[in-house]
Formats: sequence, structure tokens, C-alpha cells
Amino acid sequence: MWIGTDTCALGPYRADLVETYWRWEQDPALLVGYGRQAPESLEARTEGMAHQLRGENIRFTVYDLTSGNPVPSGVATLLPDHSVRTAEYVIMLAPEARGRGLGTEATRLALDYAFHITNLRMVWLKVLAPNAAGVRAYQKAGFRTAGTLREAGYWLGQVCDEIVMDALATDRTGPSVIVPLLPE
Repeated sequence: MWIGTDTCALGPYRADLVETYWRWEQDPALLVGYGRQAPESLEARTEGMAHQLRGENIRFTVYDLTSGNPVPSGVATLLPDHSVRTAEYVIMLAPEARGRGLGTEATRLALDYAFHITNLRMVWLKVLAPNAAGVRAYQKAGFRTAGTLREAGYWLGQVCDEIVMDALATDRTGPSVIVPLLPE
């Protein structure tokens, strides 16, 4: 694990978990939440994994620590634009990990990493407007609504808005798990 709390940690993105990641990505609730209509084959996902491991994106495996043992429970990704020190944020949680605050905690940790290790100044995301649980989790983690892309997505076969949210390093409040680890 790279960084974490008592209940959640972020660790390396792992090639040996490709089938687990793929299983999570095929969950109908996740497909709806991402606005993606088509499932992907395991073969295509495995091919994509090699590219992802070589890419410049910052990918974490999210671990649930509530049982005492680290259990892989999701993936958090920062898609940086180094020229302007910003990144898009994407998170995916296993069906069994949802609704317990793990997404909020993983998002807080990813923001902590983005602002204190990667030295980004802003992280942004898009979330489908009907995804009320996602919007709440992002707000709890420190994101604010920045705007709306009208009729930009689909939710359960219906056109919907996408909400653009952002988090600024200068607005970051609350405890950091990284700052106490740094030398003074």
C-alpha cells in the first residue's frame, strides 16, 4: 500500500488483478454510471492492461481495510495534463464495496496524492446528474460543482446532463495522510 487510513488504502495498479478489474467493469450499475453501453471482453481488457501499465496516467488499486486484511475493491485513476498541472479523476468500485463510504475515502486519498505528491493544482471529474450517490461522495471528498454539460450523457437509456466538478489544491482542507510523512 502506498497511502491509506484505517479503512481504505491506495496501492499499485496490478496486472495480476486484470480479471478482477474486468469483472467490476462489467457490472450493469457501473456501465450505467459511466454512461457506457457495451461490455468489453476479457481479451480486450487484458490487451488494454499492458497499455495502461505503460501510460502516464496514475492508477491505484483501492483496498478495503475494514476486515483487517487488504481486499482489492476498486480502481482510482488520475489522468494528468502536466502542462497545466491538472488531472481528470475517475473511480470504479466493486459492487460489494459500494455504499459504505469507501469511494469517498479513496477519493480523498487520491486528492491527497494529487496535491502533495504529483503537485497538481486542480483535479476535475464528470458525473452523470442522476448519479446522486456519486455526486454526494465527490462532495464529501472535497469536490465542488463547476458546471453542467447539458444532455451530454445517458442514464438508463435516457439523455441526461453531466455535472462537472473540481477540487483545488488551494481549497484543500482536512487532514492529509501524506503531509505528516514529509520531513520538515
